Amino acid sequence: MGRRTLASAHGEVNSYRFASVFLLLPLLASEGSKPNVLLIMADDVGIDGFGCYGGTSYHTPHIDKLAKEGLRFTHAYSQPLCTPTRVQIMTGRYNHRNWTYFGILDPRERTFGHMMKDAGYKTCISGKWQLQSYDPPDFPNARLRRGKGMKVTEAGFDEHCLFHSWHTEDKGSRYAGPTYYKNEKLVTEGKDKYGPDISVDFILDFMKRNRQKPMFVYYPMALPHWPMVPTPDSEEWKDPGNRDEEDLRYFSDMVAYMDKLVGRLTSGIHELGIRRNTLVLFYSDNGTHLEVTSTLNGKQVQGGKATPSQTGIRVPLIANWPGRIKGGRTSSDLVDASDFFPTLAELAQTKVPAERQIDGHSFARSLFDKPGKRRDWCFFWYDPRPGWDKNRFSRSVFALDHNYKLFSDGRFFDVRGTEMRETELDVGRLGAKARQAKEKLRRAISEAMKGPISGHALKVVDAFGNPL
Repeated sequence: MGRRTLASAHGEVNSYRFASVFLLLPLLASEGSKPNVLLIMADDVGIDGFGCYGGTSYHTPHIDKLAKEGLRFTHAYSQPLCTPTRVQIMTGRYNHRNWTYFGILDPRERTFGHMMKDAGYKTCISGKWQLQSYDPPDFPNARLRRGKGMKVTEAGFDEHCLFHSWHTEDKGSRYAGPTYYKNEKLVTEGKDKYGPDISVDFILDFMKRNRQKPMFVYYPMALPHWPMVPTPDSEEWKDPGNRDEEDLRYFSDMVAYMDKLVGRLTSGIHELGIRRNTLVLFYSDNGTHLEVTSTLNGKQVQGGKATPSQTGIRVPLIANWPGRIKGGRTSSDLVDASDFFPTLAELAQTKVPAERQIDGHSFARSLFDKPGKRRDWCFFWYDPRPGWDKNRFSRSVFALDHNYKLFSDGRFFDVRGTEMRETELDVGRLGAKARQAKEKLRRAISEAMKGPISGHALKVVDAFGNPL
């Protein structure tokens, strides 16, 4: 592949050069072909939603089986809200480098879709986009932001089938009677159709047609995001008049249907004869909805979506690849959303940009239990403003490791363990170990903030984009 020139998200022009990440090349090349990768990202569910993490409120046998027969990460993190995570996972860059507005991916960015396509993969995205236009037309200053994001047709994917690809008011339903953008055609179905089923049908059809080539499929699910409504397996679905009924009690049905779709995908890949050359990654974009209470290891856990608490950012990460990833393992390695980009590069036996600041660290070695440098901390720059319904938010900048979390304003928390515990500490009464950890995380924040910062991130604004 030759060189290409583009404007980066922070305004300068960079050469799209590459740095080698061939650390696992001998291991992967021994199979004679590049692996297929199916990356599934659930929408609004933390580790409390899964039996394999100790959750007991929901039925998740297919995902639990993936964990039992594969690798389960105990210290995987996302951003607290969907757009920050979606921008970070697709670009490998922390949000302060390329943040613009909520519901927007800067069209000057390069995504993992571009990278995998350039590496010889057939690429597909199906599920939820919501990265091109978000604010309603009557929202203050909306005219400055509407339609400013990346169109999915320019995001590096050969095929797409997506909810919310255009303006907010045109998005329609993601569930019963869905509206979606399928290979450049806007479609609205009848109430007998269910959006998540259509997303999975599209993926399996794509994989069937392209199974002779390496494939990268990104499935940012709609489930189990609000509105909490019946699924086709809910008793209420039988009456078409009930299919849009909103009630918190349907959340458990939605989690169960999410799990069912994961089962459909893994079974479908097996039937296509490509299961042993397909890595399945399951992740989530943020924690569980704030109004949802779940049971985790016998304790009641209130959802923390949109907050920088552990309940807002601690999410599942499961990797399953029969014959390649040893089953029954757990990993305590730290992982955040930026790490998927370089991990995919390594698995695809390609390279990541050398002159664009990629913040992620490949966790490919963790998949195969190979020695190598792991993350020592994760960094978070979180400010989902400006955007509709974002008045209640403020900026949070923090770093964490396995034991502690430090905010840039000096707040310091004990987060030890594999659950959701988070205890604020009196910084005036810290022991030697905690003081050392606090200093380490202070340096981590300083280190992460070096390098390019987007013009938007340099400003603090309200939900309407007005300077504060």
